[in-house]
Amino acid sequence: MLQVNFIRANKERVLAGLKKRNAKDDLFQTLESILKLDDDRKRLKTESDEANAERNRFSAEIGALMKQGKKEEAEQSRSQVASLKERIASIEEELKSTEEQLTELLYLIPNIPHESVPVGITPEDNEIFRPGPDPLPNLGDAALPHWEIAAKYKVFDLELGVKLTGAGFPVYRGKGAKLERALINFFLDEAAAAGYEEIIPPLMVNEDTARGTGQLPDKESQMYYVGLDNLYLIPTAEVPVTNIYRDQILDVSELPIKMTAYTPCFRREAGSYGAHVRGLNRVHQFDKIEIVQIAHPDKSYEILMQMLEHVAALLNKLGLPFRILRLCGGDMGFTSALTFDFEVWSAAQKRWLEVSSVSNFETYQSNRMKMRFRDGKDIQLVHTLNGSALALARIVASILENNQSPEGVIIPEVLRKYTGFDLLN
Repeated sequence: MLQVNFIRANKERVLAGLKKRNAKDDLFQTLESILKLDDDRKRLKTESDEANAERNRFSAEIGALMKQGKKEEAEQSRSQVASLKERIASIEEELKSTEEQLTELLYLIPNIPHESVPVGITPEDNEIFRPGPDPLPNLGDAALPHWEIAAKYKVFDLELGVKLTGAGFPVYRGKGAKLERALINFFLDEAAAAGYEEIIPPLMVNEDTARGTGQLPDKESQMYYVGLDNLYLIPTAEVPVTNIYRDQILDVSELPIKMTAYTPCFRREAGSYGAHVRGLNRVHQFDKIEIVQIAHPDKSYEILMQMLEHVAALLNKLGLPFRILRLCGGDMGFTSALTFDFEVWSAAQKRWLEVSSVSNFETYQSNRMKMRFRDGKDIQLVHTLNGSALALARIVASILENNQSPEGVIIPEVLRKYTGFDLLN
C-alpha cells in the first residue's frame, strides 16, 4: 500500500495516477478520508504523548511529596495519575480505532503507475513494447487447435479432469505429462543459471501472507479458500516467496535477492466461458515458474529490464513467436507500478495468448510487509519485482499448435534432453 506521508507529499501525483488508472470517483473521496484520518491520528498521538508526560510528572511527584510529609498533596497527585490513566486509555482506544480505519482505507488505494505507463482503459490500449515477428507464422486453415491435437495424441484430458474435480482441471498423460515436467525443469534450470535461488513454498497461505502481496482485499473472488483452516490456495508463487522476508530489515549488501519457485497455481476465474477459454487457454489449476527479486530502489527498473530479457530468452530458446506489451493504466494489476505482458502467437487460433507478466511494485508490497533494508544509519523500504518464467498451460498450447506437423508435434530442441523424445505422437 502507499505510505500516508507519500500521499500527503505527492497528492497531485497520486491524483494523476488514479486518473490514469481510470479510478472511480469514490476512490478520490477515499483519498480525502485517508488524509483526514491521518490528521486525527497525529492529533490523538500528540494528546496521548502529552497525557503520558503529565502522568509521569505527577507520578514522580508522589514519592517526593510523601518524603516531605505532604500526604494530602501526594493523594491529589495520585488522583491526577488515576484520572490521566483513564484519559490515556480512552485516547489510545480511539487512536487504535483510527489507525485501523486508516489502514483499511489505504488497502483500497492502488499503486501509482510509473510515468511510462500509457493512458488507456482496456487491453486494446496497451502499448506494443516489442513487436512480434512479421509476418506472423501461418499454418493454414488445416492447422488444429491445441485441444484437438491433445485429443489426437492423448496429451491431456479435460473430461477426466471434470470427472475427478471439475471444469478447468486438466489431467496430463503420457508424453504430455513428460512435456509438462520437461518445461518445469528447463525453466528452473534457466533460472538457477541466472542466479535465482530455488524455493519450494507451501501451496496454501494465511491472511497476512495474502495481504502482504496485495491478493487481499483485492482478489478474494479469484482465490480458492479453505474455510476450516482460514487458508488460501496460492494463485501464484509470488505470494509465499515474496513474503519470505516480511517484517525483516535486510542489509544493503544482501540486495538484490533473487528467488525462483515452481508451484501449481489455483485461480477460480469466475465467469470464464466461450471459445477463448477452450482447452488450456484458461484453467483453474496450472503449473508456473515464478521469478522474484527484492531490490534496492535505485536499481529496480534496471532489474525489471533484466527480468524482461530473461523471459524473452526462454521464449527464444523454445522457438515460440512472441511480443511484449506495456500495460496501460486501466489494464494494470492493482499493486503494480509498471507491468509488461508477454504474449505468444497461437498459430491455429490465430490470436495472442498471454504467457507471462513481469512487474515492478516499487514499495507497494514492501510497505505492507514492512520489508526494509539498512544502508548505514538509513532504513528504507525495498522494491519488489516478479514475473512468470513461465506459465506452462499456454506454453504447452503454443508448442502443440506452432510445432504441429503431419508426423506429430516437434519438441523444441532445448527440451529434448528432458523429454527423451523429439516428437510427440
